[in-house]
Amino acid sequence: MQVDELLKPFPIKEFHPFPRALLGPGSHEMIGPEALKLGFKKTLIMTSGLRGTDIVHKISESMKYHGVDTVIYDQVESNPKDYNVMDAVKMYQENTCDSFVSIGGGSSHDACKGARISVSHDGRNVNEFEGFNQSENPKNPPHIAVSTTAGTGSETSWAYVITDTTTDPNNPHKYVAFDDNSVTSLAIDDPVLYYDCPIDFTAQCGFDVLAHASEPYVSRLKFEPSLGNALHAIELTAANLREAVWNGQDLPGRQGMMYAQYIAAQAFNSGGLGIIHSISHAVSAFYDTHHGLNNAVALPRVWAFNMPVAYKQFAKIAGAMGVDTTHMTDVQAAEAALAASIRLLRDVGIPEKFTDVTQDSYSKNRLGQGPTKFYENEKTITGNDADVDRITNHVLGDACTPGNPKECTFTTVRPVVDHCLNGDLDDLLS
Repeated sequence: MQVDELLKPFPIKEFHPFPRALLGPGSHEMIGPEALKLGFKKTLIMTSGLRGTDIVHKISESMKYHGVDTVIYDQVESNPKDYNVMDAVKMYQENTCDSFVSIGGGSSHDACKGARISVSHDGRNVNEFEGFNQSENPKNPPHIAVSTTAGTGSETSWAYVITDTTTDPNNPHKYVAFDDNSVTSLAIDDPVLYYDCPIDFTAQCGFDVLAHASEPYVSRLKFEPSLGNALHAIELTAANLREAVWNGQDLPGRQGMMYAQYIAAQAFNSGGLGIIHSISHAVSAFYDTHHGLNNAVALPRVWAFNMPVAYKQFAKIAGAMGVDTTHMTDVQAAEAALAASIRLLRDVGIPEKFTDVTQDSYSKNRLGQGPTKFYENEKTITGNDADVDRITNHVLGDACTPGNPKECTFTTVRPVVDHCLNGDLDDLLS
């Protein structure tokens, strides 16, 4: 089903399935028996490598103990690229694997979902599957997704996001593929694995959750089954993100964010997203900055942009974020929600605009790092008119944009993008 069909004023909405999941402390230790149940014999593990941890090694050894052979592809990048996917496909085929395990955050899961789709179509380029349900073969290798961050929720959604660096090397394009055939066979969310997630990544991933929750709550799709999950995920994020960031060994905070990210993804799975994600995809495409960071910068600006058509929804968001709205009008409460989002962003130490982001702004930052010449040359986010224009044009072509509650045109979106790059957050509160 294409975006324009999804958004028609028609009484039938489409619900997309979730995979089976194991959630809670110790659940990752079940991967060996679960892999056997799914028929794994030789599996390709896809991961970023998770430097500084032994998570990949432990999971691989557990699988070997249960009789499953493993091959490891550990070169998945943040904002996974088409070449990451195709290199993994080649390794899978050369080693005659029969299954996949992804370990990490959304990048590992998304790259793995793309690789599964490619493998089931004889190694066709992953970029051929951009869009809605473009794959033709519903039978692809089984896949267990093990999350080590509380952010994307890719382990339970029908979406995966890939950056196309090859179609036009001078104009990378980050796209969303929504495909029911990409849904994982089993999701494993164990908050104990989040303990090693760095402070800045924990904060950035948390704002990915807040974006995943708030966008379907105000989406023009108005998908009723998503609204309860969306609002509760906002509540869980507001209650637990600060603790997860600043006391990362605290199980209640980590577990609260685990549930928040899981149900937020289930909310957008059928309830849609908006231009928080579209802006994030565009900035990632051109600068390779972290998706969660991009969402955090865009979120307050997009909330302010959308409020005039969704005051009642944002008023309820304020309540979920802990604001006492008893004596407030809907407009006042909505503005309080915006202030609460900015307070949260500042409390967890995220840069406030894109031109504040430099090569040393956060750990594992890929700004100007390559490996392609395009990314090597993008060492600084300029925020000039040309930058604003190219990001705006990317936003307008993004698959998430049609779900935005307020109509998006170049004229209306460009000022939002400009403010994300150059504006002061305090301007939104005046």
